[in-house]
Amino acid sequence: MQDVQVSPVTLIAADGYGLAAHHWTPTTLPIRAVVVINPATAVKASYYHRYARFLASNGMSVLTYDYRGIGASRRGNLREFKNISKLDWGRLDCDAALQWARNNHVDKPVHVVAHSIGGLLVGLAKNNTCVERCVTVGAQYAYWRDYERGKRLFMWLRWHLLMPVLTTLFGYFPAKALGWHEDLPAAAAYEWAFRPARLEESYPGMAESGPDALAHFSGMAGDILAIGMTDDPFGTQAALDRLLAYFTNSRRVHVRISPESIGEESIGHFAFFHDRFKTTLWQQSLDWLMSGGIPESAVSSVITPAVSSNAKVLADGR
Repeated sequence: MQDVQVSPVTLIAADGYGLAAHHWTPTTLPIRAVVVINPATAVKASYYHRYARFLASNGMSVLTYDYRGIGASRRGNLREFKNISKLDWGRLDCDAALQWARNNHVDKPVHVVAHSIGGLLVGLAKNNTCVERCVTVGAQYAYWRDYERGKRLFMWLRWHLLMPVLTTLFGYFPAKALGWHEDLPAAAAYEWAFRPARLEESYPGMAESGPDALAHFSGMAGDILAIGMTDDPFGTQAALDRLLAYFTNSRRVHVRISPESIGEESIGHFAFFHDRFKTTLWQQSLDWLMSGGIPESAVSSVITPAVSSNAKVLADGR
């Protein structure tokens, strides 16, 4: 008998768009909480399935899903869906996922694990008021001056010059043909390419955003553990702190983890969700989701220039 059951789910966003999702539930343990996993930009939900299974095997009910225009939530030719934006992913898609979690687990805490842009989307979703704890991994909104100094020029040329040029030529960003994850709808690609330092300067310039694009950040009062890797060129300390500053009503703890501290050569922006980290990074994130505490062993291997450093520390034995 398997300890985790997986079922396909269709989420219906407020505008009627159907989102492909999967529900992971433990079969041998009682459900302690429900966790929504927000993917990174242009990354399919299936990338997070190993991590979802791990959480479910430890008593979590888990929802994984693809944003509109990505993976199994893509509908036909992206040229016909050029207006899909990251704002849609937050206000509509993430919001639908949180509503599903709340409605289907009315007596359980709702938590979020958010990778990269997924951290921003939590702030854009009206239903973030139900979130009790959130783990973000390399979460930022791709302001280019926050990229790692030694790689900044290369990253600017790729994401802020080449990407918008190709998007204009093709009507969408053909990332898959370049081996750079999933294709992106035009509006989502432009939103990344032309992101200014302050979100306030970004969304009011979008006709569809309205004056309240950032209004729901203040509704997010759940605790946030922001995990950044010291070798992540996107998720630098400055980049993570820039996003965390918008979550003014959350208890925010920002930790920096070096690969060497857990016996690895590299982690970067994506490897956190590889199952070789099951006993280290995954377990540390699970501890936070379950109790809001950071294991003592993790603190000893972390640099902590925290936005708010009042996290409780658990003894290794828990």
